Amino acid sequence: MRQSPLIFALTLLLASGLPVQAEPVKLSIVEVNDFYQMSETSGRGGFARLAAVVKAERAAGKHVLVVHAGDTLSPSLMSGFDQGAHMVDLFNVLVLDAFVPGNHEFDFGKDSYLKLMASARFPIFAANLRGPDGKVLPGHQDHTVIEVEGVKVGILGVTLDESPIISSPGDLKFGSTYDAVATEAKALRAEGADIVVAIAHSGIENDWRMFNAHLAEIMVLGHSHDLRVEYDGKGAMVESGADGEFVVVTDLALDKQTKDGKTRFSWHPNFRIIDTAGVAPDPDMAAKIKVYEAELSKELDVPLAVLDVPLDTHEAVSRAGETAFGNLVADALRAATNADLGLTNGGGIRGDKEYAAGSQFTRKDVLTELPFGNQTVLVRIRGADLLAALEHGLDKLPAPTGHFPQVSGMTIEVDASKPAGSRVAKAIIAGKPLDPAASYTLATNDYLLRGGDGYDMLPRAEVLRDANAGQLMANDVMVFARKQGHVSAKVEGRILIVK
Repeated sequence: MRQSPLIFALTLLLASGLPVQAEPVKLSIVEVNDFYQMSETSGRGGFARLAAVVKAERAAGKHVLVVHAGDTLSPSLMSGFDQGAHMVDLFNVLVLDAFVPGNHEFDFGKDSYLKLMASARFPIFAANLRGPDGKVLPGHQDHTVIEVEGVKVGILGVTLDESPIISSPGDLKFGSTYDAVATEAKALRAEGADIVVAIAHSGIENDWRMFNAHLAEIMVLGHSHDLRVEYDGKGAMVESGADGEFVVVTDLALDKQTKDGKTRFSWHPNFRIIDTAGVAPDPDMAAKIKVYEAELSKELDVPLAVLDVPLDTHEAVSRAGETAFGNLVADALRAATNADLGLTNGGGIRGDKEYAAGSQFTRKDVLTELPFGNQTVLVRIRGADLLAALEHGLDKLPAPTGHFPQVSGMTIEVDASKPAGSRVAKAIIAGKPLDPAASYTLATNDYLLRGGDGYDMLPRAEVLRDANAGQLMANDVMVFARKQGHVSAKVEGRILIVK
């Protein structure tokens, strides 16, 4: 019988008395972050495709860690009804190896968060999060060490330290993200960890600060919604975008050798970015999603309020003057953020229909009118930039345009006979003329904040709540209408056009 070349070579090596070099240990980290939608969008993302990726990685016969870097309980249409319980259920099915809460986990308050995390069947890491008594929350941990074929892998997790400002965690206590990673990484190394994996829901400036300081060898990140891979020869950081449209897999070769009582360890990464457009959805998860979608469809038919007045959302109306529905939306954004003012674009109102007085206004109606999935954002804006925004919104009158402003908290007198840029004859806020030197808090949508519809002055404002921290506009309108029970919005002279 012929001996294989590999066995023959090993036989010679053993006979010579030289040490046999073991193969590096293989470990793959599959990351998901900022995952809000159950279903795919334009052929990418969603749980069924993510489940297929995870199953394929686990079936490859290697060591796999599936980690979630935060933000999943909110915002989504379904979370507006169950506060994100469906996401916990679906990730229980997927079987996460580690989860870090993001700021959106606290959107429905502390009690809701603790209740949902109690139902999680996956490890939760949050080293900088404590209860009001300063103790670790039930079911949470700061770090752990797992052993993979003799290699000790330290895992830690941290959440966004700005969560109390941009979400609603109540009296939960948040420490510094950076300091917690530094402290826990040091503790893990003291416990014998050969390599440290830090899972962090953190802002991009903090990400780079931690990466440049090499606090951990591998940083798995969320919050920025970026698709990125960085490696400088000493450390790596990865983020998978959002909603599982792309999935970053970090394949690690972990080489640990002991000779003459001395241990040497080295590691090397390989990065794969999986475009889930090319992944066939997992049928079992797809079936589970279908059940939730049917439930969501029933929820959408639920009435929110009775219309005391008719609503007209035709394009020609919403894009050329004040409307009752435009007032409703702007008021809802303002109420959701406790802002001085609200502003949205008439072109974002898309139902192009009429609703009769006395009829039921449903969740489906709101989504029909606001279909784009925009987020509510909050800024502090200078009076001069606010005036420029209003002038821009009114510049094409009498022609209807998508950037026509629907407003709350202000009244505007417009002289449409004047040249564009000088049409605001008067603007009153809280009983006083708009002051170009003053500043105001303004609730608007993330599309306009990015300079959409030509509102290039809005990106100059100070952002107090960005799209990552905001709620869906549609959800805010639903909540506002439901609280009222009756919709009595009407055209009341907020925008008076003098012809």
